[in-house]
Amino acid sequence: MSYRLPPLNALRAFEAAARHLSFKKAASELSVTPTAVSHQIKSLEEFLDLPLFRRLPRALELTPQGHAMLPKVREGLECFAIAVEYAHAHSADGRLLVIAPSSFATRWLVPRLRRFTLTQPDLNLHIIRSRDTIDLEQAVAAPVFDSVDLREDDSQVVIRFGSGVYPGYRVDRMFGSDYIAVCNPKLMQAQTPLREPADLKYHVLLHDDSIANERARPSWAEWLRLAGVTGVDSSAGPHFSDSGLAFVAAVDGLGIALASKPLVAAAIAEGRLVSPFDIVLEQQYAYYIVTPEAIGNRPAVEALRHWLLEEARAEENRR
Repeated sequence: MSYRLPPLNALRAFEAAARHLSFKKAASELSVTPTAVSHQIKSLEEFLDLPLFRRLPRALELTPQGHAMLPKVREGLECFAIAVEYAHAHSADGRLLVIAPSSFATRWLVPRLRRFTLTQPDLNLHIIRSRDTIDLEQAVAAPVFDSVDLREDDSQVVIRFGSGVYPGYRVDRMFGSDYIAVCNPKLMQAQTPLREPADLKYHVLLHDDSIANERARPSWAEWLRLAGVTGVDSSAGPHFSDSGLAFVAAVDGLGIALASKPLVAAAIAEGRLVSPFDIVLEQQYAYYIVTPEAIGNRPAVEALRHWLLEEARAEENRR
């Protein structure tokens, strides 16, 4: 069967420009100039004899023809990439990059990592902490994957803290992240001990500002409302841009913090922290394993994904 197809580079440029609705962002992703992307799109439109974009003064819009074409082009590119992957999946020996939020990497992943490395002793594993793995108010679908080159053996797996809505990627939910109040056990025996939520007015409130989306960020104001407490200044106390700093401050006895329950479970079990109250703030964000579909079947990626989900299930069962 013969196929009358446009050049592959033109289809790649169209898919990237349609996803970003920007020639500039598509060019950055494809490591070419915006002019090159524009020429590729123009050649594709001439090949099809159809307009695919409306070029507005400050925006780019898909035409109805572009909207109709996009899903099949994306599907075709993914199928092509997967076919290439199958050709060398079992011979790939590159690095496995695991990109994760700092707090998750430090307090959940690394303490368990020995169990994984024992089963995969030859794996070239790299753990990378990144704030880009936490959703903003309008999350961009896994932007840390922009540099993935399917011709390389390196694989990337992202642990993302957010909504779980990342079109075009394989997404597996690990666990939720409800928040609880935690502090050093010594605060329970302080001059003004923590016996009930109203006693917080005698203590320092620690604020974790690591979630940029304020509507998704747990707050002391929300916790105090849930506890039915008034007369406490919910905005007082130091703020931390990294949840790891708030964690250290709580362990050192500086004050009481709101912390992700699964990420402080070990510290509570070890006696470094206590949770003085049974009040739980339900969190809309959760932790997800996010991978490009095209590399999802690589042995190293599949091994890590399976192990992470098993560890997450075991953690849920212990709670």
